[in-house]
Amino acid sequence: MSEILDRLAAHGVAIWLDDISRDRLRTGNLADLVRTKNVVGVTSNPTIFAAALSKGDAYEGQLHDLRVRGVDVGEAVRAITTYDIRWAADVLRPVYDATGGVDGRVSIEVDPRLARETERTVAEARALWWLVDRPNLFIKIPATEEGLPAITAALAEGISVNVTLIFSLERYRAVLDAWLSGLEQAKANGLDVSSIESVGSFFVSRVDTEVDKRLDAVGTDAARELKGKAAVANARLAHAAFEDVIASERWKALAAEGARPQRPLWASTGTKNPDYPDTLYIDELVTSGVVNTMPEKTLDAAAGHARIDGDTVRPFYEQAWNTMAALKAAGIDYDDVVRVLEDEGVAKFETSWNELIDTVTAELKKA
Repeated sequence: MSEILDRLAAHGVAIWLDDISRDRLRTGNLADLVRTKNVVGVTSNPTIFAAALSKGDAYEGQLHDLRVRGVDVGEAVRAITTYDIRWAADVLRPVYDATGGVDGRVSIEVDPRLARETERTVAEARALWWLVDRPNLFIKIPATEEGLPAITAALAEGISVNVTLIFSLERYRAVLDAWLSGLEQAKANGLDVSSIESVGSFFVSRVDTEVDKRLDAVGTDAARELKGKAAVANARLAHAAFEDVIASERWKALAAEGARPQRPLWASTGTKNPDYPDTLYIDELVTSGVVNTMPEKTLDAAAGHARIDGDTVRPFYEQAWNTMAALKAAGIDYDDVVRVLEDEGVAKFETSWNELIDTVTAELKKA
């Protein structure tokens, strides 16, 4: 066990693994991480699945059976991905039971090609919820404008949702509103709102990548001093927005019915700039009641040398506002930054999904 990860968990941060693969499951590696690294949840995305399919022979047996059955590539992709998700959910079921359903969760994403289509996203969410058939599942729905009503609709039907690809504070507030609306509708539908969980995945490192590029283009000393500060400030202000909602009468009415908060989830927490500490987005985003989902490399780094020195979010709201003001003064257009990041995020997942389809197609065509 890692004393550092124990301390991080004791500060109220749920540690999730941002990765899944058949090999990780069949070797018992995921179960080991639960035992030794405080891992209490798993997130997946199309990029992760595309990488998993491209390595080793862990999927060969299932691919052979799918090939013999003559299934189409869409059915094959869903059979492969949901198999892994069910397996991971079963590995994490003891955590789910021990935490009363808060953790022990595994996420699977709707087809990213549907990110701009509300009705089809809802239909896909329903299909995945039925197909995986595990209570500790999260359906990942992107926080696009078209995704917002899909989030509400899924929650209203009792489907637990991981809202993904959140970059902007304005969009995050809209996500929180969609979540509240979903719970209110679920209650009106006669559902037990205490059984419906949700997290809001606020992406971190990609903000620094985009903003730093623009600060370099500005080229002044003042601009360069701001590098590596935008992502943490943005996430801290997202948490402030979350606290505003949790203090509202609207939320208190749902909480009285047993509803639980939509926890902020820090996603994309592996540093992409080698000049930054590899635990930057762990150290600077510690506060109770949040999730931090980490690639295994970041998880190992955190276990070895993360600095867990108390709450590094709530005491720093004013500092975060000052950072955002300084970025604006330096010529950084925040609205354009987050628009670009959302468009790129959707496009990257579409590309990975297409790579996954191409890989499976090639496997199904083998003699």
